[in-house]
Amino acid sequence: MTTYNGYELNYSIEELKNMTSNEMTDVVLISNEHPSYNTLSDGDKKALEHLVKAAQILNNVSLEQDNKHNLELKKALEKEAQNNNEHAILSLKLFNSINGVSGLNGIDEKPITIFKDLTTPIGKNFYPDDLSIEEFHSILLTMFENNEIDEIKKILSSRTMVRRDNSKLKAIDYTIYFKKEFEEMANELEVAAFYTTDALFKEYLSWQAQALLQNNEDMDMLADKHWAKMQETPLEFTISRENYDDEMSSTVLENEKLSKLIAKHNIELVSKDMLGARVGILNKEGTSLLLNFKDTMAELSAQMPLSNQYTQTISKNSEVKQTMVDVDLVALTGDYAQARGGMTVAQNLPNNDKLSIKTGGGRRNVYHRQVRQSHDPIRTQKMLDAFLHPDFHKYYNPEADHIFVIGHENGHSLGPTSEYQNSPGLYKSIIEENKADTISISFMPEYVKRNIISEEKLKEIYTTWITRRLLLCAKPVFPTETYKIVDLIEFNTLLEANAIYFDENKLLHINFEKVSPAMYSLLTKVIEVQLKKSPDFAKQHIINHTTWNDLHEYIATTQMKLGVKKYKNIVSYF
Repeated sequence: MTTYNGYELNYSIEELKNMTSNEMTDVVLISNEHPSYNTLSDGDKKALEHLVKAAQILNNVSLEQDNKHNLELKKALEKEAQNNNEHAILSLKLFNSINGVSGLNGIDEKPITIFKDLTTPIGKNFYPDDLSIEEFHSILLTMFENNEIDEIKKILSSRTMVRRDNSKLKAIDYTIYFKKEFEEMANELEVAAFYTTDALFKEYLSWQAQALLQNNEDMDMLADKHWAKMQETPLEFTISRENYDDEMSSTVLENEKLSKLIAKHNIELVSKDMLGARVGILNKEGTSLLLNFKDTMAELSAQMPLSNQYTQTISKNSEVKQTMVDVDLVALTGDYAQARGGMTVAQNLPNNDKLSIKTGGGRRNVYHRQVRQSHDPIRTQKMLDAFLHPDFHKYYNPEADHIFVIGHENGHSLGPTSEYQNSPGLYKSIIEENKADTISISFMPEYVKRNIISEEKLKEIYTTWITRRLLLCAKPVFPTETYKIVDLIEFNTLLEANAIYFDENKLLHINFEKVSPAMYSLLTKVIEVQLKKSPDFAKQHIINHTTWNDLHEYIATTQMKLGVKKYKNIVSYF
C-alpha cells in the first residue's frame, strides 16, 4: 500500500472515479478565445498573465492557512500523479476540488477526508492543531491575568497566524508569516501595474502590492479604498479576506469570563481571514444590469426593520459608495477554490470589520458569470418534476436566481454595522447570511414598483430561489454549513407562513403574495438577534427555525435519488 508522507489514501480507485466523474461538475472559466479577452488591449492581456501568477501564489498561502499538511501532501500526490499512478491522479483531482485534504461537500454529514484519519481542526491552521478550545480559553485567561493585552489583541485579530510560545500563544502577522509568498505576489502585481492601460487599476495594484509587504493595517485600508472605486476598469483582481472558516476565535465570546474581559479592554474580536484570489475581465452588458439595482439602495435602507435603533453605512439621501461589476472569470484560487458544498456566485467586500469601511470607504460587488452559469439542465428538470406542481414550472428560470443574488449582495451593505454583525460569535456568519437573503426577498416587490423587474420576473425569482436553493439534499451540519442552515431557516419560515405548501402528491405550491412579507418578518427577527449582541440568543434563534421532520427527510431522500453533484472542478486555461 502506497503512503504519502506516512498517510494512506482513504478512497478506493472505484470510489474516486465516481466522486470525480458522476458526482463532479465542471466550472469552466474563460480562455483566450472568449470575446471578453479579445476586447482587451495588448497591455492588459500582458497584465492578465501576471495577475494569474499572483493568484496561483496565493493559493499556496490559503492551503497553508487551511491545514498544515495541505502543501506537503499535495506535492506528494502531484509527484505520484506524474508517474501515472491512477490512484494519485484521482485523489489529486478530488484534493483540487475541495482545495485541501479535507472538507465538507454540502451533502454528507461527515467531512471528505482524502487521507485516512486526517481531518482539519476547527481553528484550521490559524491555530496549533493540538490546541483545544478549553486550553485556548485557559491560556487567554492567564494572559489577561499577566496583563498581556496587546498580544491578546493580535491573537484575536483577523490577520495573524497563532503559534505556541512555550506555555503561551503568540501571533504572527500574515505579512511576516507569508513573507516569501507575499513578496512574490507583490512583484507580479507591480509588473501587471506596469502593463495595464487603466490608470485607476494601475494605482490600485500598486497599493495592493505595498499592502502585501507592510505589517500595517492602514495599507490594507488604502488598497481596499482604491479597489472599491473601480467601476469601469477592464480587468478584475481581488484578494478576498473573509473570516467564515475560523471556528476557533469566536468560541471566546461563549466563555462568559473571557467575554467580559474582552469588553472591558475594548478588544475587537474578529475571526481569521482566509485568503483567496480572483482574476477576471469586466463584462459590460452584465454590469449595466447591476447598476439598475444600485440606485435603490439608499431608499431601501429607510425601510429596514428597527432602523431607528442603529446607524447604517448607507442611509436615505446619502451617497452610495458601492461599485458593482459582472466579471468573466479567468482564475479562482485559495478561498474561492475551496468548493466545499458550492462556490461563491458573487461577493460584497470589504466586510464591515475592515478598516476601510470603518473609515468611510466604499464597497465593491463582483459577480461570477461562469460560476452561476454552470448547471445541469437535465437534472434540473428531474427536480422540477419531482417537487414542483406543473402550474409553477413556467416560472423556473436560472437567470432569475442572479437577481436574487444581486439583492443578497446589496443586503450585506444594509443593516447594523460590524459591532453587531460580529456579536453572535460562532453564529455570526449564519445570522449575516440570513440577513442578506431576507433583505433580497423582502424588497423584491420594490424593484417591481420601480420598473426594474416585471411582475412575471418577480414570480420567477421566488420560484427559482425556493426550488433551487431551499429544497435541501441533506440535513445541514450545525453550525458548520452556514448557507445550508440559512436555507433551512427560510424554508421553514415560508412553510409556517403558508407562503409555500405541499399538496397530497407532495408537490410544491407557492403563494406569491405571502413570500416577501414572510421574509420581512424573519428579517426583523434577524436584526433583533444582531442588536441583542448575544451568541446564546443567536443560537436559540437558529434552533427555533431549523426543525427537521418527515417532509424535509422526504425532500432530501428524493434529491439524492435524482443524483446530486457534490463536487466542483474548476477548469482554468491560463
